[in-house]
Amino acid sequence: MHKRGKAKVPSDSERKRLAATTKDGNHAKRNIALVTCSYRIGLRSKELVSLNLGSVMSEVGELFEQIDLTAAMTKGGKPRIAYLSNPIVRAALKDYLDDRRQKEGILFNLAAPLFLSQKGSSFSPNTMQQLLGRLHDRAGITGGRSHSGRRWFATELINKGVDIKAVSVLMGHSSISMTAQYVDDNPQRLRRIAAELV
Repeated sequence: MHKRGKAKVPSDSERKRLAATTKDGNHAKRNIALVTCSYRIGLRSKELVSLNLGSVMSEVGELFEQIDLTAAMTKGGKPRIAYLSNPIVRAALKDYLDDRRQKEGILFNLAAPLFLSQKGSSFSPNTMQQLLGRLHDRAGITGGRSHSGRRWFATELINKGVDIKAVSVLMGHSSISMTAQYVDDNPQRLRRIAAELV
């Protein structure tokens, strides 16, 4: 089913519901890591499925400080860096990677996809979009889908006062105007901005 319009930027209560429902099920640790990378780093579905274990960790099991997204991994062939400095992201990835290592044992292979499907194979961008859409549906977030995390990431950074040029770089956009389309302006923020003009 084709959905029109922009993906919804979930409210705080909706994000809490998403976090709670994501903790259920056989693939909870994977799903928590996926949602966290979508919301806290702003990764696209295509980027999520392009990652392998070696994209995020060293041979000795240490998480990198950043992910180097190559032109082949991104939309529009624009390489960028995604930073793994957020403690929430690091904790979610570490938990998921520890679980993977325990299950796979000696077969743990850094060239393997970071995120495995239910069948144990890699996702396609389309199946990743479907999974993220189902996770939002399960949380009761109407209009929530794979791009919701990316839009929340941009909106939250702007709401915290980060300049739009820095947000544009983090998003991997070629222009600030593209980033501006991602930001969901809420009435409270606009009211606060207007009140501060004295």
